[in-house]
Amino acid sequence: MAAVGNVLIVGGGTAGSALAVLLARGGVAVDVAEIEPDATALGSGITLQGNALRVLRDLGVWERVSASGYAFDVLGLRAPDGTLLAEVPAARTGGPDLPATLGMNRPELAAVLAEAVRDAGATVRYGLTVTALDDSGAHVAVRFSDGTAGTYDLVVGADGIRSAVRGLLKIDVAPQPTGMGIWRIRTRRPKSVERTDLVYGGPCFIAGYCPTGPDTMYAYLVEKARPRESIADAGKPAHMRALAEGYGGAWDEIRADITDPDRINYTWFESLLVDRPWNRGRTVLIGDAAHACPPTLAQGAAQCLEDAAVLAELLLGAERLDHALFETFMDRRFERAKAVVEASVQLGEWQLHPSPDADVPGLMARISEIVSERP
Repeated sequence: MAAVGNVLIVGGGTAGSALAVLLARGGVAVDVAEIEPDATALGSGITLQGNALRVLRDLGVWERVSASGYAFDVLGLRAPDGTLLAEVPAARTGGPDLPATLGMNRPELAAVLAEAVRDAGATVRYGLTVTALDDSGAHVAVRFSDGTAGTYDLVVGADGIRSAVRGLLKIDVAPQPTGMGIWRIRTRRPKSVERTDLVYGGPCFIAGYCPTGPDTMYAYLVEKARPRESIADAGKPAHMRALAEGYGGAWDEIRADITDPDRINYTWFESLLVDRPWNRGRTVLIGDAAHACPPTLAQGAAQCLEDAAVLAELLLGAERLDHALFETFMDRRFERAKAVVEASVQLGEWQLHPSPDADVPGLMARISEIVSERP
């Protein structure tokens, strides 16, 4: 018998969907409240490392993910003019039977997870969030934004970096900008692009791309953060093309396709880490609501998925929800997530403020070793 009979998950993104699938499949009654009107994810593409793929396989969606994405095992490093400098085998952090990395369009991943949630039997209510929580010690009474209410054994805040649940719990931790901003575009994949290639240098801190399918990919340029409203939508293609002028090789084709502002996304690099514990009574935070990092290590989605896998395992394997369960959850998740957040921020710091002591390969190898172990 599971530690909980019914659970509310606030947020239907990567972490919330994964947890909903695992709990519902284990016999728990699961409600998901998602503030967006549907399951369509915003953004361009996503890079999934092996340890993320391992959880997606455990969810039973690996075949669909594999068919929808583009897998590769080598990372390329190039000079700004496009000259290949090195080919680096990427660590297979999910195990030898999974690719090291897979690129995928975010909306397609969201659709795969949404279908898995429905198939598992969880109930999803769109256009909804929570406005009040009242923890009696035995249950949590919840008030929703549409005026309805419910009572649950456990509430999970999986509602992202600007979590409403985190605010209701009065956890005073806010996302911090790191000083960088990233321009991303969904675009056609040149035939020469068969993996992620990165350029460090030129007009930007990083210029890179990741294939997401037979004919698609996303490309990105990282510069110093600018006010989000400083460039109007109509001006985004021209600005991104100007940044891309400093790069050759595949960027010649990419640059020619930077024309549609609707395919361009600009965000800041931000970080967030809630100190342990991530719960207050019977409400717990997971995913970006508890920890978020800039994409310098491409570990954001993986850490969200790992939270869901570990929490589901503990809830389905225990007879009651108590302090010991949450402590075990923290013992298995906090230091690992903290290491990823801190390393992701450090990589950006070394680019913003170059240091002779910077050991990028050493730091990346250390994180790969950490996340290669099951959490």
